[in-house]
Formats: sequence, C-alpha cells, structure tokens
Amino acid sequence: MSEQVLGSEIEFRIEQERTIEAPAAEVFSALLLQLTSESVGKDGSPLPMMLEEFPGGRWFRDLGDNNGHFWGHVQAIKRPTLLELTGPLWMSQGACNNVQYRLAESGGVTTLSLVHSCLGNIPEEVRELVASGWAGYFDRIAAKFGR
Repeated sequence: MSEQVLGSEIEFRIEQERTIEAPAAEVFSALLLQLTSESVGKDGSPLPMMLEEFPGGRWFRDLGDNNGHFWGHVQAIKRPTLLELTGPLWMSQGACNNVQYRLAESGGVTTLSLVHSCLGNIPEEVRELVASGWAGYFDRIAAKFGR
C-alpha cells in the first residue's frame, strides 16, 4: 500500500477595497460583466462565464455540448449593494469558498469591497494567485470609469 501526505494550508481570507468614481448601480453592472462575458483567465485570455442572477443561481463556465466547469452558486444578491457567491470556484481540490462583494455609494463615489474566504486543501500556488487575481478584476472595473 502506498500513502502520501500532502501539506497545504487549510484556510485563507482576502480582503480588498477600491474606491471608484461612479454610481453603485454602474459599478455593480461592471462587476457582473467581469464575472461573466468579460472574465479573463490568469494569462489574460477570455474566460467567459455564465451567472444566473438570482439566489441559488449558478456561476459556471459553459463549454458547450453539456461540458463546462461549475464555480459556485449565488448565495445572496441585492442590487446594487451585495453579491455573494459560494462554491469551489476554479479549485479542483476539496475547497469551499465564499466571495462577498459589497458596494457602498456616497456622493456618486462607490466603495467596492471584496472578502474571499476559503477552507480546504489549498496548494501554495493557489493562495499566491488569488489576491492578484481579484485585484485584476478591480483594475478592469475601475478602468471602465477612467480610473
């Protein structure tokens, strides 16, 4: 019998925040585009996703012919202030993720906040890429508004 023990962390939490000079409704729409038709992979190549925008809706990559990759479910949605997703995301190992986007507008300026919590078998290379990946989403959203 062969046995292998693989070491990795069992949890992480990422918190990011960006101020964008645009109304929350517009930022929320831009966020949805980043999570769907304008999504890109870590190499910058297109990674179009589908998001069913209601509680319990799926977030997934549709490759056609009943092929694809399930990323998660919409746990909560309250336009334009909250989007919460839960599921394995892109991780093909045992992991459970919760991603919360919160938007708060004041005077036409929106603060977009992200909290990503993960529990499970998380290889080092995944932990290293996650924070920069979410920062890229924020950069692309802010760029839509000239910031």
